[in-house]
Amino acid sequence: MTEPSQLADELTGVFARMSGLLMTEETVQTALRLVTSLAVEAVPGASGCGVSLMGARGERSSWAATDEFVEQADAVQYELDEGPCLAAWAGRMLVRVDDTAGEGRWPRWAGRAVQLGLQSSLSAPLVAGDQGLGALKVYAREPKAFDAHAERMLVLFSAQAAILVANMQAYDSAQRLSEQLKEALRTRDVIGQAKGVLIAARGVDEETAFALLAATSQRENRKLHDVARALVETYTRRRR
Repeated sequence: MTEPSQLADELTGVFARMSGLLMTEETVQTALRLVTSLAVEAVPGASGCGVSLMGARGERSSWAATDEFVEQADAVQYELDEGPCLAAWAGRMLVRVDDTAGEGRWPRWAGRAVQLGLQSSLSAPLVAGDQGLGALKVYAREPKAFDAHAERMLVLFSAQAAILVANMQAYDSAQRLSEQLKEALRTRDVIGQAKGVLIAARGVDEETAFALLAATSQRENRKLHDVARALVETYTRRRR
């Protein structure tokens, strides 16, 4: 069995064990730290490895890094809004830098990278379906540290990391939707209760009761469900 195949089997086993875990932020970060640790050992020439995730509103964050060297290199790219990691994510392509001292694509980043002692890098996008999630990258303190074999290895790791991140985001989205539905049901219930109070107290119909709640909401510049909840709570206290 070839080395990439052995590595693929190892990663498949790791992610299979993770599949039953609750996808909390802590769990995902722990899993990604494991991915970066494996990658820095498996990708020849790598001095450090990290995962950057990109939000829908343009926010960038490092979710896993093997050391402070990687964190500093990432922070420079976020600060300057340029660099190979961001290019890999934006273009959804593998990006290799052989020598930062002669790198002309991102001159400001290259200058800062040289100061950090970063001399070469390799970045692979994290892609799930048609969505770019971020990038997995390795850095080296020597020029020309990465070759075609290193590229293949990093692509293998990035594919596995993308699956993990996509699953986490899907779980998070489902959780948010569930909470929104629960809140909508709670809001509907309390408004129904408030209408019932007004119908009983004032002898109005359901439509008029709702109009009274809406008028109070507008007059007091308060949300409708807050007005309804206050009315129900006042009525409940008086009944006791």
